[in-house]
Amino acid sequence: MDALKFLRKESGKNTGRPELQKALEFLRAGDKLVVYKIDRLARSTRDSHNIVHELQEENIGVVFIKEQIDFSTPAGKLMFTMLGAIAEFERDLITERTKEGRERAKAQGKHIGRHGQDTRSIKRALKMFAEREKNGLSGK
Repeated sequence: MDALKFLRKESGKNTGRPELQKALEFLRAGDKLVVYKIDRLARSTRDSHNIVHELQEENIGVVFIKEQIDFSTPAGKLMFTMLGAIAEFERDLITERTKEGRERAKAQGKHIGRHGQDTRSIKRALKMFAEREKNGLSGK
Protein backbone atom coordinates (compact mmCIF):
# COMPACT_ATOMS: atom_id res chain seq x y z
CA MET A 1 0.00 0.00 0.00
CA ASP A 2 1.53 3.29 -1.10
CA ALA A 3 0.94 6.41 0.93
CA LEU A 4 1.62 10.00 0.08
CA LYS A 5 1.70 12.61 2.79
CA PHE A 6 0.31 16.13 2.46
CA LEU A 7 1.01 18.36 5.43
CA ARG A 8 -1.47 20.90 6.71
CA LYS A 9 0.10 24.23 7.51
CA GLU A 10 -3.01 26.36 7.81
CA SER A 11 -6.20 26.50 9.80
CA GLY A 12 -9.02 24.11 8.96
CA LYS A 13 -11.40 27.05 8.58
CA ASN A 14 -10.17 27.71 5.05
CA THR A 15 -11.01 25.00 2.49
CA GLY A 16 -8.85 26.71 -0.16
CA ARG A 17 -5.65 25.55 1.55
CA PRO A 18 -2.94 24.65 -0.99
CA GLU A 19 -1.97 21.32 0.61
CA LEU A 20 -5.62 20.23 0.87
CA GLN A 21 -6.18 21.15 -2.76
CA LYS A 22 -3.06 19.18 -3.81
CA ALA A 23 -4.26 16.14 -1.86
CA LEU A 24 -7.78 16.30 -3.31
CA GLU A 25 -6.43 16.66 -6.85
CA PHE A 26 -4.04 13.75 -6.33
CA LEU A 27 -6.68 11.25 -5.18
CA ARG A 28 -8.17 8.75 -7.63
CA ALA A 29 -11.06 6.28 -7.51
CA GLY A 30 -10.34 3.53 -5.00
CA ASP A 31 -8.01 5.73 -2.90
CA LYS A 32 -8.66 6.74 0.69
CA LEU A 33 -8.07 10.15 2.19
CA VAL A 34 -6.79 9.59 5.72
CA VAL A 35 -7.20 12.60 8.02
CA TYR A 36 -5.88 12.66 11.57
CA LYS A 37 -8.83 14.53 13.06
CA ILE A 38 -12.17 15.76 11.70
CA ASP A 39 -11.53 19.41 12.41
CA ARG A 40 -8.26 19.23 10.45
CA LEU A 41 -10.22 18.65 7.24
CA ALA A 42 -12.56 21.62 7.73
CA ARG A 43 -14.07 23.54 10.63
CA SER A 44 -17.43 24.03 8.99
CA THR A 45 -19.86 21.12 8.93
CA ARG A 46 -20.98 22.23 5.49
CA ASP A 47 -17.40 22.32 4.14
CA SER A 48 -16.63 18.89 5.64
CA HIS A 49 -19.75 17.39 4.12
CA ASN A 50 -19.07 19.00 0.74
CA ILE A 51 -15.51 17.64 0.63
CA VAL A 52 -16.51 14.14 1.74
CA HIS A 53 -19.54 14.08 -0.60
CA GLU A 54 -17.38 15.07 -3.59
CA LEU A 55 -14.86 12.37 -2.70
CA GLN A 56 -17.62 9.77 -2.36
CA GLU A 57 -18.89 10.65 -5.84
CA GLU A 58 -15.38 9.91 -7.13
CA ASN A 59 -15.35 6.57 -5.22
CA ILE A 60 -12.72 7.87 -2.81
CA GLY A 61 -12.98 6.80 0.82
CA VAL A 62 -12.38 9.02 3.85
CA VAL A 63 -11.03 7.83 7.20
CA PHE A 64 -10.56 9.90 10.36
CA ILE A 65 -7.91 8.33 12.58
CA LYS A 66 -8.45 9.96 15.97
CA GLU A 67 -12.22 9.52 15.93
CA GLN A 68 -11.87 6.07 14.31
CA ILE A 69 -14.45 6.90 11.68
CA ASP A 70 -14.66 5.28 8.28
CA PHE A 71 -17.12 7.32 6.24
CA SER A 72 -18.00 4.31 4.10
CA THR A 73 -20.23 2.89 6.86
CA PRO A 74 -23.64 4.20 8.03
CA ALA A 75 -22.36 4.50 11.63
CA GLY A 76 -19.29 6.35 10.34
CA LYS A 77 -21.50 8.82 8.47
CA LEU A 78 -23.56 9.48 11.61
CA MET A 79 -20.49 10.01 13.80
CA PHE A 80 -18.91 12.22 11.15
CA THR A 81 -21.97 14.47 11.08
CA MET A 82 -22.21 14.71 14.86
CA LEU A 83 -18.50 15.33 15.50
CA GLY A 84 -18.29 17.77 12.62
CA ALA A 85 -21.13 19.80 14.14
CA ILE A 86 -19.37 19.77 17.52
CA ALA A 87 -16.10 20.97 15.94
CA GLU A 88 -17.92 23.83 14.24
CA PHE A 89 -19.68 24.75 17.49
CA GLU A 90 -16.35 24.74 19.33
CA ARG A 91 -14.78 27.02 16.73
CA ASP A 92 -17.71 29.44 16.99
CA LEU A 93 -17.34 29.55 20.78
CA ILE A 94 -13.62 30.29 20.52
CA THR A 95 -14.30 33.09 18.02
CA GLU A 96 -16.96 34.57 20.28
CA ARG A 97 -14.76 34.41 23.40
CA THR A 98 -11.83 35.95 21.56
CA LYS A 99 -14.02 38.83 20.36
CA GLU A 100 -15.35 39.41 23.89
CA GLY A 101 -11.81 39.33 25.30
CA ARG A 102 -10.62 41.92 22.78
CA GLU A 103 -13.57 44.19 23.56
CA ARG A 104 -12.94 43.87 27.31
CA ALA A 105 -9.23 44.63 26.90
CA LYS A 106 -10.00 47.61 24.68
CA ALA A 107 -12.49 48.98 27.25
CA GLN A 108 -9.76 48.68 29.92
CA GLY A 109 -7.36 50.65 27.73
CA LYS A 110 -5.04 47.71 27.13
CA HIS A 111 -2.99 47.49 23.97
CA ILE A 112 -4.34 44.99 21.45
CA GLY A 113 -2.04 43.38 18.91
CA ARG A 114 1.70 43.42 18.61
CA HIS A 115 3.67 45.88 20.64
CA GLY A 116 5.81 48.32 18.70
CA GLN A 117 9.57 47.89 18.64
CA ASP A 118 11.43 49.95 21.23
CA THR A 119 13.08 52.78 19.26
CA ARG A 120 16.09 52.77 21.60
CA SER A 121 16.70 49.10 20.75
CA ILE A 122 16.51 49.86 17.05
CA LYS A 123 18.94 52.77 17.36
CA ARG A 124 21.33 50.64 19.43
CA ALA A 125 21.20 47.82 16.85
CA LEU A 126 21.85 50.25 13.98
CA LYS A 127 24.79 51.77 15.85
CA MET A 128 26.27 48.31 16.52
CA PHE A 129 25.85 47.40 12.86
CA ALA A 130 27.52 50.63 11.73
CA GLU A 131 30.46 50.05 14.10
CA ARG A 132 30.80 46.50 12.86
CA GLU A 133 30.91 47.74 9.25
CA LYS A 134 33.44 50.47 10.20
CA ASN A 135 35.73 47.89 11.84
CA GLY A 136 35.63 45.64 8.77
CA LEU A 137 33.60 42.90 10.41
CA SER A 138 30.85 42.84 7.82
CA GLY A 139 31.42 39.16 7.03
CA LYS A 140 32.12 39.82 3.34
